[in-house]
Amino acid sequence: MLRYILTHGDFSHSSLCGMVATVQPSGYIFLDSSYFMSTQSFLQSRIIRWIAAMGFVLLWYSLMQFITRQVFNVSLYDQAIVRDLAANLILGAILYAITRNLRWYLPTIAVVMSVIHLSNAGKIAVLGGPIMPDDFLAVRNLFLLLEGWQLFAVIAIVAIPLLLLLAMTSWHRTRTWILLGSVSIAAAALTLAPVPLVHAMDGWFGNVVWNQRGNFEARGLLIHLTQETARYLAHGKNPPTADEVESAMTTLQSNHSTTPSSTHAKNTPQRNVHLIVLESFWDPALLTAAGLSEDPVDPEFRSLWREAGNSHALSPVFGGYTANTEFEVLCGFPVTEDSVFFEGGLRHDVPCLPRLLGSEGYRTIASHPNIAAFWNRINAYQRIGFDTYWSINDFISDDINRDFLSDSSMYRQVMEKTAPLIDAGEPVFNYILTIFGHLDYPLNAQRPAVIEAGSGSKMVQDYANTIYYKSRELMAFLKLLRARDPDGVIILFGDHLPFLGPNFDGFTQSGLLADNRSKFDVRMFGMLVATPLVIIDGRKGPQRVGDVPVYQLPQMILQMLGNQQPSLMRLSKAPDGMILRPLPGMYVVGDEEEERRVCRQGDEQDADSSNNDACAETAQWVQALITLTQDLFNGHQYSLGER
Repeated sequence: MLRYILTHGDFSHSSLCGMVATVQPSGYIFLDSSYFMSTQSFLQSRIIRWIAAMGFVLLWYSLMQFITRQVFNVSLYDQAIVRDLAANLILGAILYAITRNLRWYLPTIAVVMSVIHLSNAGKIAVLGGPIMPDDFLAVRNLFLLLEGWQLFAVIAIVAIPLLLLLAMTSWHRTRTWILLGSVSIAAAALTLAPVPLVHAMDGWFGNVVWNQRGNFEARGLLIHLTQETARYLAHGKNPPTADEVESAMTTLQSNHSTTPSSTHAKNTPQRNVHLIVLESFWDPALLTAAGLSEDPVDPEFRSLWREAGNSHALSPVFGGYTANTEFEVLCGFPVTEDSVFFEGGLRHDVPCLPRLLGSEGYRTIASHPNIAAFWNRINAYQRIGFDTYWSINDFISDDINRDFLSDSSMYRQVMEKTAPLIDAGEPVFNYILTIFGHLDYPLNAQRPAVIEAGSGSKMVQDYANTIYYKSRELMAFLKLLRARDPDGVIILFGDHLPFLGPNFDGFTQSGLLADNRSKFDVRMFGMLVATPLVIIDGRKGPQRVGDVPVYQLPQMILQMLGNQQPSLMRLSKAPDGMILRPLPGMYVVGDEEEERRVCRQGDEQDADSSNNDACAETAQWVQALITLTQDLFNGHQYSLGER
């Protein structure tokens, strides 16, 4: 007979079944040999349950891969399947180690895996890229924007997995706390020192900045999220040094033949500036395969656009992330990372266009009929220098297209608010961001559909009808605005191309885009970012400016105003008159007369690249601009002479 001391919780009730035990006066418990058979059975049962748990993860993972492939046309490279499955099994093992039992574990792991994999596939289908770390921060924006069943669905997607995880966890077990403590230590280490992990994972799994979908397809989802979370945390850990900033400014200044004087021109009239950013405003007539029954764009806008030379604004985003377009047009620097700059990249008060004009007596006003905090706009607008921010609560919701205030109502109300300032001669920087035209292009009873799409695509048809009304309401407002403020500078452009279906559906049928960014040629990258641009220089009328990257618009505005006040925004002017549109991990370079090229990160060092010479010429300038952006908006601001 062997002697055992039983402590509370060492054995479950089921593991003691069949034992023959006697309690001696000494306090010891004596067990007969039948206990060993019971223990062996117990161990076998635990092994079987582990096999069942991991087998379920394998089966559910296979189901997720099938659904994402068949429904969303999203799949991994063959060589990534094994590592992605291994990562999912590790996640499953950690969760099973802390679970109460299989009855709780199976539905929990199924829901967790479904939410992660299907959300990722959905984002790729809509925006062309996988889930990134800042998407988790952006979830709160969905709570602010959505209503009805859509809001309920998002709440369910977030809440159900969390509630199941809490319910399934065996909180009384020591090993649960050991595992949770270990995970917490690992998370703390990642937060404190993410840079070594980024370098290691980039070496193991690779990193192509311009092709995040390709990164996901080569890594697998969980590895991709871990790698990009480390990169997100590393952002700002090593801000540019004073010497690096000085070198960057020297590089950028070398592209300018003249330097702005220390004071702006005397007696320069302070003309009003009206900057209108139009939600999803683009030319649907380019969709030649859509079979539209008529041209959706107002003929008067077409005429105005022709006067402006059919110019284009080159946006940093596709289908969403309007805040990045806003940052560029308000601050004069390009977004070169796959994240929302307003959310994590803008951490200081900065001398952007609103602050610069405000220092010269302008009243700076931002109008956007959306939830005020969406994309962190309350903080962002304050940091870049707006005096006033009119959000949805500052507008009368008298003409709503499901959730979105119509452009005509917004224009009317903005005019009512700003007209007294204009009439009084107080200079105004009037920034307007519309919301009508937002996905999924709803219309109200006052805006019946007038255009049909022969292709049968409902989304294309809905978008075409949205542009039908959007362009006409814009032209009605421009007539009133130009009559009231004939000397004002007016700039209007679309924030990004519309989403018309998964994997660039709608564009692919007309040969405008491929179904995956990795298949894009130079022409497609040019198409991806180009929206209509009209610049009206007061009584001089529309200006033919060609294709202009959005981040270069602020320095053009200052030029039209005759404003020579020193500003870092002027340094973003491309060298030698080039058109240069940086994007995450790549940039498009060229000019109106020359065929454009795509320079991807690393091309300038690749001797086999046909673009290496052209890319090498501009790579230093692009890197200098990135360095200055990092310093000014989330670094030490050495560029402002601060320490």
